[in-house]
Amino acid sequence: MYQKQATILSSHFGLGEHDISIKPIGNGHINTTLLLKSPTKHIVVQKLNTHVFPDPNALVNNARQIEHHLSDKKHHDAYQLEVIKHVATTDDNYLVEIDGDSWRALEFIGRSYSEDVVDNQEQAQIAANAFGQFAAALQDFDAEKLHAVIPDFHNLAMRLDALKRVIDANPVGRLSDCQHEVDFCLAQTQLLQELAELMPQLPIRACHNDTKINNMLFCNKTQQAKAVIDLDTCMPGYWMFDFGDMVRTFCSPEAEDSTNLDGVHVRENIFQAIVDGYVAPLQQIITTQEKQSFWLGAKVMSFMIGVRFLTDYIDGDNYFGTKYPTHNLDRARNQFALYRDLLNKQAQLQAILFK
Repeated sequence: MYQKQATILSSHFGLGEHDISIKPIGNGHINTTLLLKSPTKHIVVQKLNTHVFPDPNALVNNARQIEHHLSDKKHHDAYQLEVIKHVATTDDNYLVEIDGDSWRALEFIGRSYSEDVVDNQEQAQIAANAFGQFAAALQDFDAEKLHAVIPDFHNLAMRLDALKRVIDANPVGRLSDCQHEVDFCLAQTQLLQELAELMPQLPIRACHNDTKINNMLFCNKTQQAKAVIDLDTCMPGYWMFDFGDMVRTFCSPEAEDSTNLDGVHVRENIFQAIVDGYVAPLQQIITTQEKQSFWLGAKVMSFMIGVRFLTDYIDGDNYFGTKYPTHNLDRARNQFALYRDLLNKQAQLQAILFK
């Protein structure tokens, strides 16, 4: 499918002309990620989704700033994980245009694997600790140097306004299929008040902003953390949302598009592992208000991604990649089930977080 692009990309990135192969890797919703191979070199190439990321240069600039900062930390033994690095073209550029699409290349980190669903407590703690190390290594990086590649990415008020707009427009006639979910979303306004009261007390951090379990790599040999990947959404933000996204993506035993809603729940031992793993590298850095914000982050992230899935469903599936017509609606229902279970277990989970 991508053989034409493979030939052009291999020329730009110095892989030669012969025995070139290309195949999809990963399970990302947004960009198209492929492994480009020659007999002597493997690199990861990505076709950037310019609907989601309208300024590819800003995205690459952000990721390369993070890359340079982490590489310097690693050089001084202050960061133990591998650093995902961009590959320059033969004329020292980092973006290639092919038929109007923007492509970039990253070094391939071999002897590693990723997971889509957390299997056990140890795995969750290892992954959370990797994201904690990532956050700690960036605590002295000036977040204001980063471009807001997706403005208001974690702005719940904006996400609810977007939902209201597509409800009013109902562009593809899907509203009647999800009125129950719409009514549920519009009733959660207390979260906006909680955010308005807490956020002014929090420091702005350089955040990953997409701390899903499959955005870190495990080592094939040791099963320990190898690298934090997918730096596309690294922007100024708040640690509570990185914590919350781990809760959202680690805690349920079901995948985020599972329709087995009875199986979608918060595993308390996994929540404990996230707390233990993520907070440990931040102990000397984190403020009291930041630690207190983590519970709100857990609630907001599961709810907000549900809102985004629901919005995209009503709008005709223009943002997230889908495999069947109700895929985004199923994702939304899944996330709302997780959000409800967080609320049901608030006392137990807060006791773990604030012990």
